[in-house]
Amino acid sequence: MTAPAGHFGDHTSDEANCPIMGNYGPPPRMLVEGSGAELRDQQGRRYIDFLCGLAVTSLGHAHPAVTRAVADQAAKLTHVSNLFANEHQGPVAETISNLIGAGPGQVLFQNSGAESIEAAIKLARKFQGRGRHVVVSAFRSFHGRTLAALAATGQPEKHEPFQPLPEGFRHVVWNDPDELERALGPEVGAVLLEPIQGEGGVNPADDSYLVAVRRLCDERGILLMFDEIQTGFGRTGDWFAFQHAGVLPDIVAFAKAVANGMPVGGIWARTDVAAAFKPGDHGSTYAGQPLALAAARATLDTMIEMDAPAVVGAKGALLASLLDTLPGVDSVRGRGLLMAAEMSPDALHGRTGPEIARACLDRGLIVNGITPTALRLAPPYIISDAQLQEGVSIIGSVLEDN
Repeated sequence: MTAPAGHFGDHTSDEANCPIMGNYGPPPRMLVEGSGAELRDQQGRRYIDFLCGLAVTSLGHAHPAVTRAVADQAAKLTHVSNLFANEHQGPVAETISNLIGAGPGQVLFQNSGAESIEAAIKLARKFQGRGRHVVVSAFRSFHGRTLAALAATGQPEKHEPFQPLPEGFRHVVWNDPDELERALGPEVGAVLLEPIQGEGGVNPADDSYLVAVRRLCDERGILLMFDEIQTGFGRTGDWFAFQHAGVLPDIVAFAKAVANGMPVGGIWARTDVAAAFKPGDHGSTYAGQPLALAAARATLDTMIEMDAPAVVGAKGALLASLLDTLPGVDSVRGRGLLMAAEMSPDALHGRTGPEIARACLDRGLIVNGITPTALRLAPPYIISDAQLQEGVSIIGSVLEDN
């Protein structure tokens, strides 16, 4: 039986009768329309979007170039299997490789960030061979919720409900090259790091740390894999966050912003590493299909045309300056338009970051309480200065409440 309109999201019935599992908890709003940096709910209420669907819709909602590309492709061809090529695979892969700028490499498309991490782990194990299967990652990292990606995630509290997890993962203290060095035994084949930990609290790596990691990996023949799922495609003020440190990766996992809301992810690997995958080693029915890659192609073309890193650098500087002068904000961390505002205990008044985020939502601003004391902000690149100012003013008004 079809659920009546408005059944999901209006909380008029008990949870057991809802057709959707409670995996994400009760949704506080049903959003039905978006344009640029703004969204509207069922009642027509307006929200400024400082979250971008978790750093996905970086060109904003209903971007005309992406909308047109998806509509045109849907009218022509929505899907073929990976037994055949489609017209967008080559150009999108070439563009991504050029933006990564780490030399000759190849791309394997996936549908999501977690799938991309799974592919990266499998590729590293295949390349290194038996006996060098261990992947080292950092505490407070987040790499996804599939079993291997969860095992790589450095948050033990997320592991417990799903034990036993796959074997072959080790975690070290973030931003500490000496501890990493001690963890790199002969069984280690790869190091997996986010240049900025997103779900862990928006924690940037020191550039010197990433340089040291690259040196250690080179000395021991270990692959350096960067998880750029949240930070890639201009979000931090460079095309990829690892580029701030001037290091080169062996494997890069990407997703989120690449297609502005369509499900596209993937990995890039330098050519000799990519060659380890042979037909049948990995697969995904929908990965790299034409409808999604049409969106990715339009998204990347638009980002390049607008010089997204330069735009993000300017917008990020404005956002940081607005937050820095906001009473109740102790500090700001992050890069570009991926930031965390650390709030003072006096401004919290016993509230948590998620509770502050909910109060912001009630006043028309979408943010994320990323830790008990911090908000995560990831606005779209096309946001106006006035919208940035309005959003920060809403945060300020919430912090002023007792």
